[in-house]
Amino acid sequence: MRSHPENRGLASAWTEHASDGETAHPRADKLVSRQLHRKAALVSERSSPVMLTVSALTRLHISVSFELNDGECIALQGPSGVGKTLLLRAIADLDPNAGAIKLDGALREAVPAPLWRKQVTYVAAEPGWWADTVQAHFTDWNDAIPLVARLGLPPNCGTWQIQRLSTGEKQRLGLARALMLQSRVLLLDEPTSALDATSTTIVESIIAERISSGTGVIWSTHDSSQAQRVGSRLFVMSSGGHIEEHQL
Repeated sequence: MRSHPENRGLASAWTEHASDGETAHPRADKLVSRQLHRKAALVSERSSPVMLTVSALTRLHISVSFELNDGECIALQGPSGVGKTLLLRAIADLDPNAGAIKLDGALREAVPAPLWRKQVTYVAAEPGWWADTVQAHFTDWNDAIPLVARLGLPPNCGTWQIQRLSTGEKQRLGLARALMLQSRVLLLDEPTSALDATSTTIVESIIAERISSGTGVIWSTHDSSQAQRVGSRLFVMSSGGHIEEHQL
């Protein structure tokens, strides 16, 4: 445990349905999403190496243990207020917590905090912003443009002021910012809660591509249909802070 961690924050994952400077057609993305989720589910059914091990993790009322396999997506559900966000933030080492967490066999304590958070990345439903413009939040805005465009935003949005962004635009740009880190594990906290159906389909397709290439994902969602689409396993958190695996 690191007692007082600081809060800190792919190149584009193109399919054959999108080329440079173009946004993938929603129907094509939906087809790709379905295909990739089926592929990811088949992969998860086979023996996959354990990527993330969470052992007796405690944070306030939360107490959990589980494993996340390479290239697997665990859907996380539960009523509002039970602690899903607290759990994801604790795994990312953003809040004080106790217990043992390993990434590819390496204990969290053996990894510098900034590197851990780059490899095990928490993506908030309401991303934080610390500069005036969009592009100031990206290490290389030009590298991010294809992914941002695929998420339905124009390339020139890099010069936009943060204050002019809608909630949905902030959510997509926050996701793009996280995806550019090429993390081993993505901790997604309701990443499509402010998005319309088309944008949600595109996000699910992009995440499915990452899963199929080996990224591990824990995806918190209140949408049971989405949990069915994206998850290979389903964890449900109770008010007591424990998780139980349910059948999808």
